[in-house]
Amino acid sequence: MEMNIQFTGGLRVDAVTEGGTIIPTDQSPESGGEGSAPEPYQLFMASIGTCAGIYVLKFCLNHGLPTDGIRLVQHSLYDEEKHRMAEINIEVHVPDSFPEKYRKALARSANLCAVKKTILDPPEFDVKTVVD
Repeated sequence: MEMNIQFTGGLRVDAVTEGGTIIPTDQSPESGGEGSAPEPYQLFMASIGTCAGIYVLKFCLNHGLPTDGIRLVQHSLYDEEKHRMAEINIEVHVPDSFPEKYRKALARSANLCAVKKTILDPPEFDVKTVVD
Protein backbone atom coordinates (compact mmCIF):
# COMPACT_ATOMS: atom_id res chain seq x y z
CA MET A 1 0.00 0.00 0.00
CA GLU A 2 1.32 3.43 -0.91
CA MET A 3 0.17 6.81 0.36
CA ASN A 4 1.44 10.13 -0.84
CA ILE A 5 1.74 12.75 1.88
CA GLN A 6 1.29 16.32 0.68
CA PHE A 7 1.69 19.76 2.24
CA THR A 8 -1.43 21.66 1.21
CA GLY A 9 -0.95 25.01 2.93
CA GLY A 10 -0.45 26.26 6.43
CA LEU A 11 0.06 23.33 8.77
CA ARG A 12 -2.25 21.12 6.77
CA VAL A 13 -0.77 17.77 5.71
CA ASP A 14 -2.91 15.41 3.63
CA ALA A 15 -2.51 11.73 2.80
CA VAL A 16 -3.64 10.57 -0.62
CA THR A 17 -4.35 6.84 -0.91
CA GLU A 18 -3.71 4.67 -3.97
CA GLY A 19 -7.41 4.93 -4.75
CA GLY A 20 -7.28 8.73 -4.65
CA THR A 21 -9.02 9.24 -1.30
CA ILE A 22 -7.74 12.36 0.45
CA ILE A 23 -7.33 12.13 4.22
CA PRO A 24 -6.79 15.67 5.51
CA THR A 25 -5.04 16.64 8.72
CA ASP A 26 -4.39 20.03 10.27
CA GLN A 27 -3.19 21.42 13.55
CA SER A 28 -5.44 23.16 16.04
CA PRO A 29 -5.42 26.97 16.15
CA GLU A 30 -3.60 26.67 19.49
CA SER A 31 -0.82 24.82 17.67
CA GLY A 32 -0.67 27.30 14.78
CA GLY A 33 -3.05 25.57 12.37
CA GLU A 34 -6.55 26.40 11.22
CA GLY A 35 -8.31 23.44 12.85
CA SER A 36 -9.82 22.53 9.47
CA ALA A 37 -9.31 18.78 9.98
CA PRO A 38 -8.28 16.38 12.73
CA GLU A 39 -4.72 16.48 13.99
CA PRO A 40 -2.73 13.38 12.93
CA TYR A 41 -2.79 11.95 16.46
CA GLN A 42 -6.56 12.45 16.71
CA LEU A 43 -6.92 10.63 13.41
CA PHE A 44 -4.74 7.80 14.71
CA MET A 45 -6.81 7.47 17.88
CA ALA A 46 -10.05 7.63 15.89
CA SER A 47 -8.80 4.82 13.64
CA ILE A 48 -8.77 2.50 16.67
CA GLY A 49 -12.39 3.17 17.64
CA THR A 50 -13.72 3.25 14.09
CA CYS A 51 -11.92 0.00 13.27
CA ALA A 52 -13.51 -1.66 16.31
CA GLY A 53 -16.82 -0.18 15.17
CA ILE A 54 -16.51 -1.79 11.74
CA TYR A 55 -16.04 -5.20 13.36
CA VAL A 56 -19.08 -4.66 15.60
CA LEU A 57 -21.15 -3.46 12.63
CA LYS A 58 -20.14 -6.44 10.49
CA PHE A 59 -20.96 -8.83 13.34
CA CYS A 60 -24.45 -7.35 13.58
CA LEU A 61 -24.99 -7.39 9.83
CA ASN A 62 -23.74 -11.00 9.53
CA HIS A 63 -26.12 -12.12 12.28
CA GLY A 64 -29.12 -10.06 11.16
CA LEU A 65 -29.01 -8.00 14.35
CA PRO A 66 -30.29 -4.42 14.61
CA THR A 67 -27.66 -1.70 14.90
CA ASP A 68 -29.99 1.06 16.10
CA GLY A 69 -28.79 2.43 19.40
CA ILE A 70 -25.38 0.73 19.27
CA ARG A 71 -22.42 3.01 19.82
CA LEU A 72 -18.83 2.64 20.89
CA VAL A 73 -17.18 4.92 23.43
CA GLN A 74 -13.41 5.06 23.54
CA HIS A 75 -11.60 6.33 26.64
CA SER A 76 -7.88 7.02 26.59
CA LEU A 77 -5.58 7.46 29.55
CA TYR A 78 -2.47 9.52 28.90
CA ASP A 79 0.76 9.00 30.84
CA GLU A 80 2.14 12.51 31.42
CA GLU A 81 5.47 11.19 32.61
CA LYS A 82 6.12 9.01 29.55
CA HIS A 83 4.34 11.38 27.12
CA ARG A 84 2.32 8.61 25.52
CA MET A 85 -1.04 6.92 25.63
CA ALA A 86 -0.99 4.43 28.50
CA GLU A 87 -4.38 2.77 28.16
CA ILE A 88 -7.24 2.65 25.70
CA ASN A 89 -10.65 1.34 26.72
CA ILE A 90 -13.52 0.72 24.32
CA GLU A 91 -17.08 0.22 25.51
CA VAL A 92 -19.73 -1.20 23.20
CA HIS A 93 -23.03 0.31 24.32
CA VAL A 94 -26.20 -1.51 23.29
CA PRO A 95 -29.87 -0.80 24.00
CA ASP A 96 -31.65 -2.97 26.55
CA SER A 97 -33.51 -4.64 23.69
CA PHE A 98 -30.28 -6.02 22.16
CA PRO A 99 -30.24 -9.83 22.53
CA GLU A 100 -28.26 -10.78 25.63
CA LYS A 101 -26.74 -13.87 24.03
CA TYR A 102 -24.81 -11.65 21.55
CA ARG A 103 -23.55 -8.95 23.94
CA LYS A 104 -20.21 -10.56 24.84
CA ALA A 105 -19.67 -11.50 21.20
CA LEU A 106 -19.83 -7.80 20.27
CA ALA A 107 -16.88 -7.07 22.56
CA ARG A 108 -14.98 -10.03 21.11
CA SER A 109 -15.71 -8.69 17.62
CA ALA A 110 -14.41 -5.24 18.52
CA ASN A 111 -11.27 -6.89 19.87
CA LEU A 112 -10.49 -8.27 16.38
CA CYS A 113 -9.72 -4.75 15.12
CA ALA A 114 -6.78 -4.78 12.68
CA VAL A 115 -5.54 -1.39 13.90
CA LYS A 116 -5.31 -2.73 17.46
CA LYS A 117 -3.50 -5.84 16.25
CA THR A 118 -0.97 -3.66 14.41
CA ILE A 119 -0.31 -1.63 17.54
CA LEU A 120 0.17 -4.79 19.61
CA ASP A 121 2.60 -6.25 17.05
CA PRO A 122 4.06 -3.13 15.43
CA PRO A 123 5.72 -3.10 12.04
CA GLU A 124 9.31 -2.02 11.56
CA PHE A 125 9.82 1.58 10.46
CA ASP A 126 12.39 2.80 7.95
CA VAL A 127 12.45 6.54 7.31
CA LYS A 128 14.92 8.05 4.86
CA THR A 129 15.41 11.07 2.65
CA VAL A 130 15.31 10.40 -1.10
CA VAL A 131 16.58 12.92 -3.66
CA ASP A 132 14.35 13.11 -6.77
